[in-house]
Amino acid sequence: MQIDEEIQGKFEDDYHRAVVNLNYTYGWLNNLLRYHFEQYNLTSQQFNILRILRGQHPKPATINLLKERMIDKMSDASRIVDRLVQKGLVSRCTNNKDRRAVDILINEEGLAILCKMDKEVKTSDMIQENLTEDEARTLSGLLDKMRG
Repeated sequence: MQIDEEIQGKFEDDYHRAVVNLNYTYGWLNNLLRYHFEQYNLTSQQFNILRILRGQHPKPATINLLKERMIDKMSDASRIVDRLVQKGLVSRCTNNKDRRAVDILINEEGLAILCKMDKEVKTSDMIQENLTEDEARTLSGLLDKMRG
């Protein structure tokens, strides 16, 4: 469905339409993903941190590294890590080289949840019904170009 029909609004120009469309599509995609995250008692930010930690594994990550790599830069990474520690999915320990720094590691339970989610949540399934692989590549390239 066209964005004009979805929100029944008027746009100043095609640039305005594109920005609204991006924002609307972000919300649509987020709602699709939220269902899967809720099944594992996770938020999208917690899932994002678990994925970053899995990519680092077996090396630890710091809060600063997590902040740099997170999709939502406005998230409070330290608070999110605290919640993941409470859920038993990650651990915190003092850095051996710098006692002021804290290392964060994903544990076996965190890895196991991501492994289950990998099998159940195929992000390609969310868009491949409406976009070809070439179109998805083009879209990704245009988004990269837009960010400069």
